[in-house]
Amino acid sequence: MLDLQAYSQQHFNLTLTDAQAAAFDVYLRELLDWNTRINLTAITDPQQVVVRHFLDSLSIASIITFDEGDKLIDVGTGAGFPGLALAIAFPQVKVTLLEATAKKLTFCQHIANTLKLRNVRTVHARAEEVGQMPQHRAQYDIVTARAVARLPILLEYTLPLAKVNGFVVAFKGGTAQTEVDDSAAALAALGGEVQPIVHVPLPQVDDPHYLVTVIKHKSTPRIYPRSAGKPVKEPIGAAKPPKVPPKPPLK
Repeated sequence: MLDLQAYSQQHFNLTLTDAQAAAFDVYLRELLDWNTRINLTAITDPQQVVVRHFLDSLSIASIITFDEGDKLIDVGTGAGFPGLALAIAFPQVKVTLLEATAKKLTFCQHIANTLKLRNVRTVHARAEEVGQMPQHRAQYDIVTARAVARLPILLEYTLPLAKVNGFVVAFKGGTAQTEVDDSAAALAALGGEVQPIVHVPLPQVDDPHYLVTVIKHKSTPRIYPRSAGKPVKEPIGAAKPPKVPPKPPLK
C-alpha cells in the first residue's frame, strides 16, 4: 500500500500526523464497506482509493495555503472528495459539504461523526439553491469541486459562493485547457479570473490530473446562479440555436 504520509510530505509539502493517517484508514474501510450497499465510488481497489481519491483530494495543498478559520465549501462532494479528505488534513479549516444526493451525504456525516470531525457540516441541497442563500452566498474563502460539471457550468455553481478575493479550485482531467478556453464568457459574467493550470501527476495513474484555480475579483451579479437546471441547459456564453420559423400550414 502506498504510504499516504510520505507521499503527501514529499510531493505536496503536507505533513499528516499518525492520527490523521489512521483517520484516512478508517475512511477507506468505511467507504468500501458502505459502497457494497450504496453507490459511492466505482473505485473499489484500496490502493486506487488512496491514490485517486485521497491523494487527488490532498493535491490542493500544493497550490493553496490554508489559514486558521478559513471557510471551505465542497460543491457536489459525493463521498467526500475533496472536502472530507481536506477536513481530516486541515482541522483548522471549517468545511461545508454540499451534496444533492441524501444517501451520499449520510455517508459523509457518518464519517464526520465516526472521526469526531468538529470542523465539518453538511448541506443537503442543489448548488443553484445554496448560491442564492444569504448564509452561503459570498461566504467562503475556498470553493472546491471535483467531477461535477464542465467549467463553464461549474463556475456558475461555485463563484457565487466565494468571497471577493476568494478562490474556486476545480479538479479536472485532460479537458482542463479546453474547458478554460470555453469559460471566457462565464468568467466575465461571474467576476472570476483563471490562473495558470497546474498539472498534478499521481502515482500509478496515466490519466492527467489538473487543478484549475479561479480568483474572484468582484461580486457575482445577483441573477447568478440561475434556477435549478438552467446552468446546464443554457451555459453562460453558449451559442443559442437559431430560431426555426414555423412551417406554413399545408394547403
